[in-house]
Amino acid sequence: MKSRETLIRLKKFQVDEKRRRVAQIEGMIADFQRMINELDREIQTEQERAGISDPSHFAYPTYAKAAIQRRENLQRSADELKSQLEDAKNHLAEAFEELKKVELLDERDQARERAEESAREQAEMDNIGLMRSRMTALA
Repeated sequence: MKSRETLIRLKKFQVDEKRRRVAQIEGMIADFQRMINELDREIQTEQERAGISDPSHFAYPTYAKAAIQRRENLQRSADELKSQLEDAKNHLAEAFEELKKVELLDERDQARERAEESAREQAEMDNIGLMRSRMTALA
């Protein structure tokens, strides 16, 4: 029984670790998205300041070109993280299923032990009742 409790603790730890990993990836994606939005605003501001919105124009602001490149890099990174997030969520679901299986086995074992204990107690009470009835019959 002790080993099952240890296994349950291990499975809970694994689920918690996988939850943290999912949350970490989600946080990173959100951070990247905020940076992308900020770069979009900066690009828009720079384009308005220069009066040129065509990146292929010879006088397009260098800062805006660099910001576009950074934004594209961040978007690629965010897209890669999204696939990692799906994998992490799948691993979390698997770990959670494993935890539930172990917990159900433990509950079943505990219920069986309670039933066995209840049956032993009932047998003891039956024996006591039988002994009393024999004592009463003899007296």
